[in-house]
Amino acid sequence: MTQKKDGCTHRGYRRIIPSMTALLEFEAVARNGSITLAARELGVTQAAVSKQIRILEESIGVQLLQRLHRGVRLTSQGQTLFAVMSESLQKVAAVFDRLSGGNDEQQLVLSTTATFSHLRVMPRLNSLQAAMPHIRLRLATQMFTGDLRSHDVDVMVRYGNGKWADGSALHLFDEEVFPVCSPAWLARNSVPSTVEELYSADLLDAEATTEGWMTWPTWFRALGVSPPKLHYRLHCQLYTDTIQAALHGHGVALGWGRMLDHLLASGELVRLTDFVIKPQEAYYLVVPQGRDTTKTILGLAEWLRS
Repeated sequence: MTQKKDGCTHRGYRRIIPSMTALLEFEAVARNGSITLAARELGVTQAAVSKQIRILEESIGVQLLQRLHRGVRLTSQGQTLFAVMSESLQKVAAVFDRLSGGNDEQQLVLSTTATFSHLRVMPRLNSLQAAMPHIRLRLATQMFTGDLRSHDVDVMVRYGNGKWADGSALHLFDEEVFPVCSPAWLARNSVPSTVEELYSADLLDAEATTEGWMTWPTWFRALGVSPPKLHYRLHCQLYTDTIQAALHGHGVALGWGRMLDHLLASGELVRLTDFVIKPQEAYYLVVPQGRDTTKTILGLAEWLRS
C-alpha cells in the first residue's frame, strides 16, 4: 500500500467501486430478471436489495434497471455492467474451484472451437484418464478462434498456418475434406459419379467461423470447378449442427476427416465419393507467448493426435 505526499492512503479499487455488496446484488437481480427472485437467492429482503441497487445507481450516476410491473429490465448501461460482472464472477468462481480441488490433480484449461470440442475431444475423453491420470481438463469452448491474451487459458487448439504472434504452435495433424452422408441417405440416392452431379445433391453447409474453413463453394473451387447455384437442403451456423443433419439422413455434408473419423469408423457416416481436398492449413496446439511448453502440454498434444 502506497502513501500520498499529503499523508492520505490510496484505497485501490475502493476509490471507484462503492460497494461490492451492491454489485453482487445487482448481478443477482440482472441474472434473475427480478428483485424478488434475487432477494430469495441471496437470503435478504426485497427492500434490502432495492436499497443496494439504488445506492449503486446513485454512486455512478446512471440508471441500471427499469422497474416493471413484473420484474425488471436492464438499461443499456445496466447491460454493460452486467456483462462485465457475469464474466468476472465466472472467472473468480473458476479460481475458487481450482484452488479447492486439492493438489492431487493439475487442472489444464484447453480452449477449442465447438466443432473440435464436440467431434474430436468428447469422443476420446475416456482415454484421457488412462493417458494422463494427473490431469483435470477444463474445456473453454468458443464459437470462433479465441484470444490467447486471456490469462485463464493454458493452451488453445487452432486451425491455420501455424504462425501466430501471440503463441508458439505444436503441429497436431493435417486434414482432408470430402463429402459424407448417412447410410440412410445413400440408400435413397445414387452415388454421384462426377463432381457436377454433386451440384444437385441435398447439400448441407455451415458458416465459415474459422480462418481457412471450407464451405461447399470454396470446396468446389478448390477442385477447379465453378458450380452454378447450389441446391442446399439446410444451411446451419454451426458445423456440429450440419453433421447432426447428415447423421439424421437429411443430405450430404462436407466431412472434415479428423473430426469425423469416429463416425466413419462406426459406419454412422459414410464417405460418398473419392473427391477430396487436402487444405494447406492444419490443426495446432498453441501455447501462449511467454509460457513454457511443459511435459504436460506435450502429453496433451500427443493425446489429441491419438
